[in-house]
Amino acid sequence: MTSQRPFALSIAGFDPSAGAGILADIKTFEANGVYGFGVVSALTWQNDREFDRVEWVDVDKIISQVEVMLRKFKVKYVKIGLIENFDVLKKLVQYLSCAIENPVIILDPILKASAGFEFNNGGKEAFREAIEGIYCITPNLPEAMELFGKEDLNTHLENLSERVNIYLKGGHNDEKTVLDLLYTCDHTYAFTNDRLPYGEKHGSGCVLSAALTALLAFGEDLPVAAENANLYTYNFLASTETLLGNHQSFRI
Repeated sequence: MTSQRPFALSIAGFDPSAGAGILADIKTFEANGVYGFGVVSALTWQNDREFDRVEWVDVDKIISQVEVMLRKFKVKYVKIGLIENFDVLKKLVQYLSCAIENPVIILDPILKASAGFEFNNGGKEAFREAIEGIYCITPNLPEAMELFGKEDLNTHLENLSERVNIYLKGGHNDEKTVLDLLYTCDHTYAFTNDRLPYGEKHGSGCVLSAALTALLAFGEDLPVAAENANLYTYNFLASTETLLGNHQSFRI
């Protein structure tokens, strides 16, 4: 008999195409050897190219879904994806910090759907308050510039890393090499990959954040988990020539 897999919880939106959101997170958890739980934060009407609308789940209902899981299962590692606004995020993180002993919370701060739909989250100051208690945030480059400003972004992220770890996804540029950066309180790590000819994928940001969460749940230190999450995401991006990628087992 094999031992029980580690647990990880995704709190994210439901995407019918399964390219992004909670379904993508669960696929990623399972491929990385982790048993995935899921709590829905929003219903979306979308496919890999179009985003029509979103219906938000009230924060009390999100918390109620989590409560049921925690009554039976000991969950420490939590990935948060699409959330209505930073006030809801703050309430959710405060609840998780009380309900779970020393939770490890990974936040993917989604400000805009890949199909172009923009979410009204509440602004920079609200975000800075909401991340109290979060272990790591995983913005892409446009998200980081919107949240922290375009000028002296590297300095802002280095300063912020005294409070929270930051994995900066660097795929949103025109360079031939993609550079991801992990900022921690004592070091900055760099992960580079060649840009793939068909590397654009719906939900790639969700996959990276979920892979990072899963690998941390598996017991890897943050720099190692970040490097392996980068590798897992690269293989996901390289798996097809369409906008929907395939998940491949990372562990036997």
